[in-house]
Amino acid sequence: MLNGGNTLQESVALQRAALKKIIEEPLRCAAQASAAAWGNRAGLNAELARLFPSVPHCRYLYAMNIDGVQISDNVSASGVNEADFGRDRSHRPYMRESQPAAGFLLSRSYITLRERRPGLTAIQLVRSAAGAAIGFLGADFYLHDLPLTRERFEEKSQWRQLRGDPSIRSQVFHQTRSESEMDRQLKTVLGVVEELMLDHGMYHIMLHFSSSRAVYWTLDDPYRYRLFDIQALVDADTCLAYPKHPYPADALVPKERIRAILDTLSSLRFIDEMFYLRTGTLNLFNGMVGLTFSCDGSHYMPWDEFLKMDVAFWLGTA
Repeated sequence: MLNGGNTLQESVALQRAALKKIIEEPLRCAAQASAAAWGNRAGLNAELARLFPSVPHCRYLYAMNIDGVQISDNVSASGVNEADFGRDRSHRPYMRESQPAAGFLLSRSYITLRERRPGLTAIQLVRSAAGAAIGFLGADFYLHDLPLTRERFEEKSQWRQLRGDPSIRSQVFHQTRSESEMDRQLKTVLGVVEELMLDHGMYHIMLHFSSSRAVYWTLDDPYRYRLFDIQALVDADTCLAYPKHPYPADALVPKERIRAILDTLSSLRFIDEMFYLRTGTLNLFNGMVGLTFSCDGSHYMPWDEFLKMDVAFWLGTA
């Protein structure tokens, strides 16, 4: 499934809401059941071991006092581990977030100390029979164990500008473009690239003008990138090594506009001796053009917007 109507942050929020529904009630029930054994290490361990199967997808279950110090051992599917008894967890990310009034917190994801993989922790406030807050029940989860909705986040096709390395930006007025081998034979290079994209299944190309190479992906082997050196890029016979492939019907870039896009990349390469294109990319399926300039700043934009911009725009004189 595709999730094209939400931002990345909105998609994450939907996943977290779904996880909260799975985790909150079981952990609340476990906290209520464990309160009677609070303060008794052996009793707590036994009670948490009994309750552990009721908290779905949990890796570790443990109890902490009101200051965040662990007062039980870690309980997991493999048994009881004493290593973390007495551990001060008050500085961990999940203990530094604001506790909701309901007493349940599903933390933001963080990198775990043990496996150094993304995980999250659910915290439930524990109250005594009299209603006093006496501590917290903690449950650790690894993201790869959790059932997500599996709705794939689909990034919106919109113009994005990203700044590059500050040390490169500060030197942009002290540099000039050095003519590369690709610059000298750019018409041939772009002719080969256009042919491969139109009729031989190449759907993504990354042209490194300054270093005279290209990285590309093809429909017949989409999971592996391949590398062209300058010798392959300036030899039209290179096209003979790739099988004929119909132009993909679901490509967002019309086949008749590929040449205009490539020609515009060429123009940006020679736009100015100090401010010039270093790398240009084109993906036929998402219709995006990527640009990285000599200042190390990058732009990612839909192909049709890209073709609307003239030289004056890129030089900042429009």
